[in-house]
Amino acid sequence: METACPAEGAPPEGTSAFLLSQLGALSARMFAERVAALDLTPPQAGLLRLVAWTPGQSQQAVAAQLGTPPSRLVALVDGLEERGLLARRRNPADRRLSSLHLTDAGVALLAELAGLAVSHDDEVCEGLDGAERAQLHALLARLAELRGLVPGVHPGFRGPP
Repeated sequence: METACPAEGAPPEGTSAFLLSQLGALSARMFAERVAALDLTPPQAGLLRLVAWTPGQSQQAVAAQLGTPPSRLVALVDGLEERGLLARRRNPADRRLSSLHLTDAGVALLAELAGLAVSHDDEVCEGLDGAERAQLHALLARLAELRGLVPGVHPGFRGPP
């Protein structure tokens, strides 16, 4: 009886796509554990970051930018608003719309989140020197751009809640 062998020509550790998937899953799990210490989920952390980058956007605009259903965004905003991290304000140009803004507590938490993100990046890239990190980042950014991924927006927002 023959045993299964790896695909012909594939290295034992797998293809580059497999390695990216493997590292991506590990990195996502590690990040989720880190943000849990701040009582956040990764989608909540991503939403706080996006609102900080572009304050005053409507919920509809944010949902479109994230590629997530508006109903899912409402639940995320509700949770962050209940915690006093986000505030909905009436849009003066269109009173039917609410614009999203970080509160002072949200700004403070985002500063903690930024430090956590740097630590996370350092841990994930441990073993690479500065030039290697820059090269890896440039290559990954190029691949993401070629695939039409929105910079700074995790594609997980498009999935189920």
